[in-house]
Amino acid sequence: MMPTVFAEVLAARRADYNGRMHAARQRYPRLAQDVFLGFLHSHVGPLAETVDALAPLRVAGVVDACYDAALELVGRALVGPAAAGSALRDSWRDVMPRFAGLLAGHPAEVVGLLSNAALYLAAIPGTRCGQWNQEMIAASASIGTLAQLRAAGQINAWRAGAAHFRAGALAACTTLPEALALALLHAPPGVPLDEVMRQMAADPWWHGLDVHGCREREIGAFSGFGGQFGAPPEVRAADDGFLVRARDRAFFLVADAYGAVLRPSSIEEFGLAPPNNGDVCVNATTVAVTAPTTHAIRLVAA
Repeated sequence: MMPTVFAEVLAARRADYNGRMHAARQRYPRLAQDVFLGFLHSHVGPLAETVDALAPLRVAGVVDACYDAALELVGRALVGPAAAGSALRDSWRDVMPRFAGLLAGHPAEVVGLLSNAALYLAAIPGTRCGQWNQEMIAASASIGTLAQLRAAGQINAWRAGAAHFRAGALAACTTLPEALALALLHAPPGVPLDEVMRQMAADPWWHGLDVHGCREREIGAFSGFGGQFGAPPEVRAADDGFLVRARDRAFFLVADAYGAVLRPSSIEEFGLAPPNNGDVCVNATTVAVTAPTTHAIRLVAA
């Protein structure tokens, strides 16, 4: 049986919700009703109960936002048996309840923010969605506004491997209370935020006492085994990363203490970079090592 509060909201607005379901089926012809109802029962119902304990008058608004989001997520096969991975489902189950207070006041915004974050991070090879979930849960008691939630999500996404978020995440730190920013960065005790920021700005491989950081990373694998490269990659240095070419594909590689990410580039852009001699390529902060017998790129702090 569905949780009582949730069942009451559904029953009171049955005609409205049936209309939303009908409209969603026009947009998503393969929307599976059994998957949708299962997601309501397993994820939306418990959220309604959690919100009811804090703000009973806000439950209907939360159910509205979650119902509409669930229709889209199931309709697009982002949850359910056809979904690629469990990041989104895990975020709804584990992270969203921790922000029940914000969810009660801003249901559509919180549902959208946390859902989009989970989907985006899961789509980047090598990122650590489980880490992001745990870090958001750990910080939840200190996050009181949508702006803080958005900033914390960006910072934790960077620290979970989205290296291209680095500049934005550091900028986001300056918008938060110092204690919260220091906690999100796992800064060494007693070190003020401006010093932590100075160290991180000077050295992308500096990570203080953060156990999720390290001084070297590896990225890349043969595309035939699900990797990104159809041939051993060629690497050229750029000011804030590396240009990479593998056959007819080109990438821009960003790496730091928390991860390494390949972004789309062009063969033309790769051709403009100074050629590299040998299998070792160096920019201002990082050494990239390749070999003709491997599809991986080893990245080490310079």
